[in-house]
Amino acid sequence: MVDWDRVEELRSRGLGWDEIAGDPKVGFHADASAGDPGRALRALYHRSGSRGRRRPSAPAAARRFGAGGDGRWSLIRIGYLVVPVVAVWFLLAYVAPSPVGILVPAIPWLGLALAVVAFLLLFALWRSTHGRRWSPILRGTVIGGIVLGLVVGGAIGLAGALIFGCPYLPPASALTSEPSGWAAGHMSAWQENGKPILYFYGATWCPYCSASSWAIWKALTAFGTVSGAVFGDYSSSTDVDPSTPEVVLAGITINSATIAFQVSEDTSGVEGTSPATSSCYQLAYVAAYSGGSIPFGVVNGQYVHDGSTFVDPANLVSWEKTGDASVKSSVQNENNTTGSAWTYVRDAAWWIMAYLVKATGLSVTTLAAYPGVPKWSTETVQNVTADLASIAS
Repeated sequence: MVDWDRVEELRSRGLGWDEIAGDPKVGFHADASAGDPGRALRALYHRSGSRGRRRPSAPAAARRFGAGGDGRWSLIRIGYLVVPVVAVWFLLAYVAPSPVGILVPAIPWLGLALAVVAFLLLFALWRSTHGRRWSPILRGTVIGGIVLGLVVGGAIGLAGALIFGCPYLPPASALTSEPSGWAAGHMSAWQENGKPILYFYGATWCPYCSASSWAIWKALTAFGTVSGAVFGDYSSSTDVDPSTPEVVLAGITINSATIAFQVSEDTSGVEGTSPATSSCYQLAYVAAYSGGSIPFGVVNGQYVHDGSTFVDPANLVSWEKTGDASVKSSVQNENNTTGSAWTYVRDAAWWIMAYLVKATGLSVTTLAAYPGVPKWSTETVQNVTADLASIAS
């Protein structure tokens, strides 16, 4: 005898008549003369009139969390749609943090969203009383979710690239480590009027940024005439290494034949305030590689600093509130007296210079002899040359 309740249950999951006829629990045995078993069962089903009499009454939890094989949008079916959408979007944003991950970064936001919707789907599956939760309708829902995820991620990527001019950037995991906290990647050059850009992202309240600002300023002065630097300021007095002397970089411009400078620096003095970016290029690099930390630097779009400090503020804090002029004089004149400020700044400055030299494609001696820039000392030429040799081609 045919178990019509079982037939109705299998139909509610979206199974075809051939699959239902082949289910041993249904108990259908077609005569050899009847031909196709599925067709025979379907004919018997309609003749018996069981469609109206035998639709099973599912428990409340099953109705609420059921697989939705009859086409209803239950929590499970919604989950089978949303999870692929978020998963595909996450993967695209991770592989291409710019332009796809510009609006919503893969890590942490899309990753958290994926975890939440996956948990809700698993919860719905756990609450469901159906023995088998997979059906052609759910399979189609998953495929639709994958396609929708590609559409969403692709649309965001195209909008970022075509409308806002965002660059393509690979994930941070694709970068290769370089000396002194830097990493290199196969990104397109980031230049201004054909000159490689040094980009700095920091804040005046941040002691690590304050200490690092001296290395940035010193490196810039080696490539041209720098104006707009503000001296006599200090980092927050309530943060670690309080009142570290600094150069305010926000208003700096450089007249250089070989490099350009861009800066995003918060000058509010309010601890925790993040710098504002002014272009999609700046936002893209910060979002993809800074790890949410400051200070952060980029050279030519191909060398990025890892977000740790360039210079340790603990080495400069002894000049707290009293020695900004002394720090400036020491760095500017390259005073190598033991314990001088320059001895703590010079290595970071030389490395920045080395990456800039690498980006220009010129030699150290050529750049050191450029007109309109301070003469590079013999020590600086030697150290930048040595650092340059350590940077991978």
